[in-house]
Amino acid sequence: MNGADEGKDSMESNYSISGMTCENCDHHVGEALASLDGVTSATADYRVGEATVVSDRPLSDAEVSSALEEAGYALA
Repeated sequence: MNGADEGKDSMESNYSISGMTCENCDHHVGEALASLDGVTSATADYRVGEATVVSDRPLSDAEVSSALEEAGYALA
């Protein structure tokens, strides 16, 4: 995970994701991460195996991992 301030009240974090193979995966991972409390946007790119999350609070690896596992993916 690599977090950096995007703005005064938001944080951008990047995660390596395993198990994504297509654009549908991008959508499912994005939805799973967007469902986390405090997340304002989430996008994924299966071609590079990464997701970017913007949130108004720090996210723990455990909660990100849990959301991804429920959707059938994992932190790499």
